[in-house]
Amino acid sequence: MTTPNKISITDWDIEDRPREKLISKGRLNLSNSELIAILISSGNRKETAVELAKRILQSKDNNLNELGKMSVADLTKFNGVGEAKAVSIIAALELGRRRKEELVPVLKPIKSSRDAYLQILNVFEGLPHEEFWVLCLSRANKVLFKKQISKGGVSGTIADIKIIFKNAIEQLSSAIIVVHNHPSGQLKPSQSDIQLTRKITETGKIMDIPLLDHLIVTDSGYYSFADEGML
Repeated sequence: MTTPNKISITDWDIEDRPREKLISKGRLNLSNSELIAILISSGNRKETAVELAKRILQSKDNNLNELGKMSVADLTKFNGVGEAKAVSIIAALELGRRRKEELVPVLKPIKSSRDAYLQILNVFEGLPHEEFWVLCLSRANKVLFKKQISKGGVSGTIADIKIIFKNAIEQLSSAIIVVHNHPSGQLKPSQSDIQLTRKITETGKIMDIPLLDHLIVTDSGYYSFADEGML
């Protein structure tokens, strides 16, 4: 049985071609798969760029956040996606994440756990591994500085208390908030999370730089040690 020839995007009506559609109708009128098709430019022998883009998206349940977690190795498993195309997709999604991060007002005072969560959320979006960050605060609880303390694997990362407070002292911080993510989606703190929080709390008392909160962030929300009475 013969396989019917693939219809090329160049055979489509001009208004249906992703690039031409973006120019004539604007970016808001393109689907996610059409935008990705522009990035990858071409498909393979059996699929157009749009069809290939749809299949890539479907592999992640059409979730762009999950797509953002894919590595070059993950993407190049798809027939028609080489290293250059994979890098283009990853770079575009990272630019989108950074654009969102720049929209967050850095100097907004932290008045609640949610304020802190919104200040740091974009750092963790799409990460397939754990990272540990510190927010250094002024006397008015404005964010002076935020810094990655450590980066680990899927199941954990090690945070050095000395490095946390070194950054806090250098920024003349009046208080700190620490944040790490759980790529697994589990919001409940582990025993090591609890022990580390206690150590940071005790060190903060000695250094006169109190720990105001420790947040655990996932794609679905966050856990606050302060809100749960764990500090």
